[in-house]
Amino acid sequence: MAWLYLVAAGLLEIGWPVGIKLAENPDRRIAGIVTAVLFMAGSGTCLWVAQKQIPMGTAYAVWTGIGAVGTLLVGIWFYGEPANVMRLGSAFLIVAGIVGLKLAHG
Repeated sequence: MAWLYLVAAGLLEIGWPVGIKLAENPDRRIAGIVTAVLFMAGSGTCLWVAQKQIPMGTAYAVWTGIGAVGTLLVGIWFYGEPANVMRLGSAFLIVAGIVGLKLAHG
């Protein structure tokens, strides 16, 4: 169950950079900031629950990895950011690291 909380924490981690991006628009500034704060709180809470059973270093690395790769993909799909071989290959290495940490933990 702790790993489900950790994955949820990582997925929620994607929401706060999106909220910050939304806040760039003056008409959406408050909504973007509120979105970012809510996603931060949800992500942090899920990470806190996951760390009760998963070592802190593993949990943090997985959490930030999911958030980083997820945010990269959201940027590509929804904001037209570049999707070149170097960016995608680097994201793949992060995912490989996440899988390795999961396998090492058991």
